Amino acid sequence: MNKYRIGFGYDVHQLIVNRDFWLGGIKIEHSKGALGHSDADVLIHAICDALLGAANIGDIGKHFPDSAQEYKNIDSKILLKKTLGFISEKGYLIGNIDSTICLQKPKISTYIPLMQKCLAEILSISEDDISIKATTTEKLGFVGKEEGISAYAVVLIYN
Repeated sequence: MNKYRIGFGYDVHQLIVNRDFWLGGIKIEHSKGALGHSDADVLIHAICDALLGAANIGDIGKHFPDSAQEYKNIDSKILLKKTLGFISEKGYLIGNIDSTICLQKPKISTYIPLMQKCLAEILSISEDDISIKATTTEKLGFVGKEEGISAYAVVLIYN
């Protein structure tokens, strides 16, 4: 009998000028980018946390600490691939991913298919198994003031 588990992930990063903006493994042209120890891809980080949580093997900070120099400016796609390895070692496969990105600007709807393709290739799953949605916060809070970006992700894994 298969065992099914769900996991939830959340990440947030400050937005600053003079920084590349990476989201879902795709570089997006914008006047600001996310600040972080790695490339600060908030969507990938939320997905990593959801996968790690579903498998009950800690979180992104445990596996890829921001105090470790080896992860300084690392491409988050590498972290996602390593996370897939961790859950695979425990015998889990990914059923699906549902995610929401919260940001005021830029509008990213045209980038979503590219993100789905990129993530699907890394995770060896169908693009149809990766839902990416985007919303604003109607100019409320740090997201609405364009000071930051956040992302939520829920995953289903099974063995």
